[in-house]
Amino acid sequence: MKIRFTLLVSVAVAALAASPAHSANMSSTKPSSLASDAAYCPPGDQKSACGLPSKVVIDMSKAAVKRTDAEWRERLTPEQYRVARKQGTEPPFRNEYWNNHADGVYFCVGCDTPLFDSRTKFDSGTGWPSFYQPLEKSFVGEERDVSYGMVRVESHCAVCGSHLGHVFEDGPKPTGMRYCINSASLKFMPRAEYDQWTVARSPKAK
Repeated sequence: MKIRFTLLVSVAVAALAASPAHSANMSSTKPSSLASDAAYCPPGDQKSACGLPSKVVIDMSKAAVKRTDAEWRERLTPEQYRVARKQGTEPPFRNEYWNNHADGVYFCVGCDTPLFDSRTKFDSGTGWPSFYQPLEKSFVGEERDVSYGMVRVESHCAVCGSHLGHVFEDGPKPTGMRYCINSASLKFMPRAEYDQWTVARSPKAK
């Protein structure tokens, strides 16, 4: 497990090293108390907690990837930009990955960091891709979100700050967590291609 973690970190760092760094356009506030007071998202309720956009301010001071607003707009589609960079939410049951059952890994649309494995994906009944844990915990950041008169936990890519969705404590075993994620914030890579991607970026391949 330690070897796999080291490989994942080295792969992510190597993949991001070539990304141009620019001044951040988001500042920070650091809250306390996260998942323990998150609001529940009832399955099938399209106006539920995970159906509302986020209003948090993400700390970009330690982000490995920073881009200007113009660069984000050039890299992303309008829908990806709205969700990932403006903390929007896509419609449930009308997004690319909610019903995707293929074997593989989901990457951040903003910086190509591997975030979630399909082996931890489950059908939450909410209409959004749901996972009970990230591929690597340190790659997914969390912020307390108190918008819309409720308390939720916003999740984002820790590498580039792209908004992913929200985290709730009503998931399946073994973690009991549900990462309710927007498809627009993700890119899917089939398992065989991911294995090749990992090998090509490992230190031994250089």
